[in-house]
Amino acid sequence: MRLDLFLKASRLVLRRTMAQELCEAGVVRVNGAPAKSSRTVSVGDEIALRRRHRLLTVRVESVPTSRQTARSDAASLYQIISDTEAADSSETLEN
Repeated sequence: MRLDLFLKASRLVLRRTMAQELCEAGVVRVNGAPAKSSRTVSVGDEIALRRRHRLLTVRVESVPTSRQTARSDAASLYQIISDTEAADSSETLEN
């Protein structure tokens, strides 16, 4: 499944277009590398998503078979590794 579709299906991002824009802006990383929205997501991948002053890192637990995912099933697609508040907007996503 494409990264932008996974972000939407997992409800980490509300709209696919927003997920694409975040990827283009370079605030989404997969396994430590900047990721394009078309990148394929696999089980075990770590996705880091920076939004405003927060850095959310999740591990992909499962990839949905369809584009539509029930709201109750969305949280089971990933495991939160860390959810931290970044003190400075100039910090990078490297951890």
